[in-house]
Amino acid sequence: MQELKQDDSFRPVLDPEEIADLRSRLLAWYRLNRRDLPWRRTRDPYAIWVSEIMLQQTRVAAVVDRYKIFMRNFPTVEALAFASEEDVLALWSGLGYYRRARLMHKTAKVVVLENDGLIPRTAAGLRTLPGIGAYTSAAIASIAYDEPVAVVDGNVERVVQRLAGWGSDSRIGHAELDRNTGKLANLLLDPERAGDFNQGMMELGATVCLPQKPKCLVCPLKLACRTRGEHPTPKRAKMRSQDAAFALVIRSQGPNREVLLERRSSDQTVMPGMWELPALRDTEVAGAELRMSVRHSIMQVNYYVRIRTVHEEDAHALTVLSDSRSWVRLHDLPGMALTGLAHKVLLRAKLPELTPNPPVLDPAAAD
Repeated sequence: MQELKQDDSFRPVLDPEEIADLRSRLLAWYRLNRRDLPWRRTRDPYAIWVSEIMLQQTRVAAVVDRYKIFMRNFPTVEALAFASEEDVLALWSGLGYYRRARLMHKTAKVVVLENDGLIPRTAAGLRTLPGIGAYTSAAIASIAYDEPVAVVDGNVERVVQRLAGWGSDSRIGHAELDRNTGKLANLLLDPERAGDFNQGMMELGATVCLPQKPKCLVCPLKLACRTRGEHPTPKRAKMRSQDAAFALVIRSQGPNREVLLERRSSDQTVMPGMWELPALRDTEVAGAELRMSVRHSIMQVNYYVRIRTVHEEDAHALTVLSDSRSWVRLHDLPGMALTGLAHKVLLRAKLPELTPNPPVLDPAAAD
């Protein structure tokens, strides 16, 4: 790996001819290989903002349908600003990291009430909004307005560092490595086609320049790459494991069926105000009583979750009591702000009243 010394000033590792060739190759590759994703069919800064927030720490496959439904319900920043938080969280259910949805909702109100509904056109202007940092501002400004500012997410960082032959074993600190990565990303950026170039770099990192076993033989930038393979990266913190168990309590109430849920208090640091299943007193569930087992990750914890079907008359004895419980009609669940785990369990329970995706909240907004 190429070493960077602490007292070195930043020096490009590619000459101007190599950079020009790299830009041409990447843009040609992206034109032919880009995935057809709904947020790539628009230059609307609001739509791009929604997609970028949804994609943070979430797989593309999990986002596509959620994005479509979210945009049908909240097609403009004004629609999002005037929506209730409950409705916003309901359509976010299953994506996790709910703080993103709350902060985006808050920022939409700022845009509408303090900026006449106008989303800033520059990365610098976007960074003045709450919850929009360097990455998101660069993505919106370059994709919507072609501002020549590089987007550096995890995928782009990996591509740039491999091109340069840099890794976490360099003698400089990680902060200096990050700064040099950003400088090189901006140097490589095609200023005439900033949006396409940034998306091309992100696409390359997501589909070809993979963290493990990169597909170097089909990479359009292999001739310029100083690594051609995996490179040293910082070790991730180990995930912790924890057991958990919840009750699925369903009763018939007249013509409807209802499920017992409880609401997390508003002062909870994780998922405040969200609805979840009642916790069982005992995390051990006998095989004959086990409805399903699921694995669910939150931050640095892998939860191994057991779900037991519990009759209404046994709920008091078998579950941890809560004063925030409610019986909820199964038909009403798609419009509720469920935790990701509750959403996952209820879908896997294959209850006929539920559909795979939440419906449009406002029927008039449907296609």
